[in-house]
Order: sequence, then structure tokens, then C-alpha cells
Amino acid sequence: MATLADYGPEVRAEVKQVREVVSNLHQQLIKWNLVVWTAGNVSQRLHTADLMVIKPSGVRYENLTPNSMVVTDLEGNVVDGSEAPSSDTASHAYIYRHMPDVYGVVHTHSTYATAWAATGQDIPCGLTMMGDEFGGPVPVGPFRLIGSEAIGKGVVETLAKYPKSPAVLMQNHGPFTIGRDAEAAVKAAAMTEEVAHTMWAARQLGDIIEIDQADIDKLNDRYQNVYGQH
Repeated sequence: MATLADYGPEVRAEVKQVREVVSNLHQQLIKWNLVVWTAGNVSQRLHTADLMVIKPSGVRYENLTPNSMVVTDLEGNVVDGSEAPSSDTASHAYIYRHMPDVYGVVHTHSTYATAWAATGQDIPCGLTMMGDEFGGPVPVGPFRLIGSEAIGKGVVETLAKYPKSPAVLMQNHGPFTIGRDAEAAVKAAAMTEEVAHTMWAARQLGDIIEIDQADIDKLNDRYQNVYGQH
């Protein structure tokens, strides 16, 4: 089985850089109250090789360092690292193999998003910010057991039906988000929890007024192609 020493200097340099990025982004999960204890994980895929960097399994966030991040191939086999990789590694690897434009994946158990997942409900698109970020509702995916690529397969199958959404709520489990890199996937995780909380609060007040899809499409196009710095 290949080790990191079998790869060239360009790959090893990117691994070092991505380890730092992924380690630092785990602290953002804590900052935005998206995880507790050792739950959740961030990964990023490399551009120079079919490898990814992911959190080690069961390690507390305050003990994470760039060197503790684990490097695997896109089948989930460890290439470098002294710790066992996340229990979600096979699912992250499956997503990368089947969604070639995705370079970042995040999983959390954030409270409100996971509450919607526990009830098997999509988060309805009742906010312009949801049109912006998700292009519609945040969809719920099927129930799948942890420890294999089954969750990743459920994520890919669900997002194929919602191609504008960077998030899926896996039933009875929690949100998975994707992005062009790990930072984009962390942003999507934070946004998912924000809209999950707001839509929950809205439902306590009354019926949610969902936005027409034609207007959602306009919102999403503006946000993705006009908003911000380019």
C-alpha cells in the first residue's frame, strides 16, 4: 500500500498545507456551535493527487493539530498519519469519487439541523438566504448506518436531485455539506444550522410561507454570480 513517501514533493507540499487548513477549520465548527466533544469532521481533497485529509477518529477538538490530521486515498486507505481516520472516512471518499467538482466535505450534528433530520423533514425554503445558498429547501436523505460508504452514497443520491444545494440532512443522523474546498463546506454547515434554527422558530409562530421556485432561481443566480467580490 502506498505511503506519502511514494508521492512527489508537489503532493507532499499540498498535504502539509491542507493539513493546516483542515485542522484550523475544525475550530470553526466549535466557534459556530456545530459540534460537541468529538463529533463531526472536516475533510479536503487534494488537487495534486487522489488523496484527502480528514480528522482522526474520536480525538477532542482542542487536541487536534495539523500533524494529527490523517491522509487517505479516495478509497479510504490510510496513506499517512499516526491515528485512525474518522469513522465517516469511507463516506467522504465516496462523495469525492462520485462528485468530481467537490473538494471539501463536512459533517456535523448541529442541533437544529439534526432535529429536522430526526423527523425526516426537508427544511422548507422560506427565506431569501435559503434561495441564495441552497437554491431551494435543504433536502433530507435516507437513513444509513455509520462505518461504510453507505452514508456517502445517500448524500450523492440525494444531492443529484437537488444540484444547487450544498447540504443534505441524513435522516436520524445529521447534516453533510460539500463545497469547492473545505472552507466552503464549513460555511455551508454554518448556514444550514442558521436556517434550520430560523425555520424551526418560524414554524412555532405559524405556517411557513415558502418562496416560489422561479424567485428562488433568481435569488440563487444573483448570489452565486453577482454577490460579493469577483
